Amino acid sequence: MQESCEAVVMLTGDLHARPAASLAIAAAGFEASIAFLVGDRRADAKSVLSVMAIGATSGQQVRILAEGPDAPQAVEALRDLLAQATQVGA
Repeated sequence: MQESCEAVVMLTGDLHARPAASLAIAAAGFEASIAFLVGDRRADAKSVLSVMAIGATSGQQVRILAEGPDAPQAVEALRDLLAQATQVGA
């Protein structure tokens, strides 16, 4: 049985290398396929370079989409991590 889940996070800081790496490492721990969407750009959440390439900056909304058996858990974990990882000075 496939599940999908979605959440939106308003960034409080830029999505630079350090938070992108933390997100990709966390995403890799889930079976679900996970993507971040910023405007019309889409990133594979399990790829640091892909996450950095979307160029998300402070004040932008990031949609988290996951599909797979652990999708709800993946979205919840990444939503929390994304909110914390982009706080100013992180």
